[in-house]
Amino acid sequence: MTELEYLDWNNSIQIIDKAYEASLFVIIIGPKGTGKTSLVRDFAKRKNMNLESINFSLRTRESHLVGTKTLTDGTVSFEEGILIKSMREGDMLYLDEINSAEADVLLRLDEALDDRRQIVLKESTGEIVKAKENWFVVATINPLTHSGTKELPPQLLSRFPVRIRLEYPPEDVELEIVKKHISGDHESEIIQAIKLANTLRQAAAVEELFYSPSLRETIAFGKLLDRGMPSKSAADIVFGNVYTQWGNIEYQKVSDIITSMFGN
Repeated sequence: MTELEYLDWNNSIQIIDKAYEASLFVIIIGPKGTGKTSLVRDFAKRKNMNLESINFSLRTRESHLVGTKTLTDGTVSFEEGILIKSMREGDMLYLDEINSAEADVLLRLDEALDDRRQIVLKESTGEIVKAKENWFVVATINPLTHSGTKELPPQLLSRFPVRIRLEYPPEDVELEIVKKHISGDHESEIIQAIKLANTLRQAAAVEELFYSPSLRETIAFGKLLDRGMPSKSAADIVFGNVYTQWGNIEYQKVSDIITSMFGN
């Protein structure tokens, strides 16, 4: 499948490009499913840059960034991590969901991101690794309302002086995004699905619901329509059923909204 071009509805590509030219690191802030990763990948593709990426979680360790010692046929060697590799090569480094990482991991990362752009390889030879001049780092964070996220330390946040806020796009833009992923003519049904998604997003924002559907859901809805599924069934499957994990009352609340918008 041909990779689709990112629809830059809020001029984010130009902002990242200016940051790259000024040698400033970028952080993109927004909920899951708003296209943060697609934006980063598209920028790297436009600049013809090699993109190294890591998705942070509670299981991410310093060794994933810096490297680890390995034993092969009785010989001890050091396998460099993604951070060191990107610094040496001058690649673009994508730090996804950085505010899900543990404090010790962030502390080691902070060492490389300060103005000197260097890190001491204390796990190996003690070499001071200095990043190539064109090394570029983009990070993303999810709002603190998302499970597993935490507030970034101020000193680390200051390493990313260019901040982009990426929310869900306007309804007409979301429609254009979904249409890029499907082949059939389902515009009226998709418009209704986007209105449904926004209703659920707004309810989640004020904590009336536990889950906020992303762009992935509206795209999935359109793809099911392409396969001949009725719109009400597609809405139940994509938007409704997920709420059963929070109990029947939560599910029924959403199911009633779907019925009011798509019929029985």
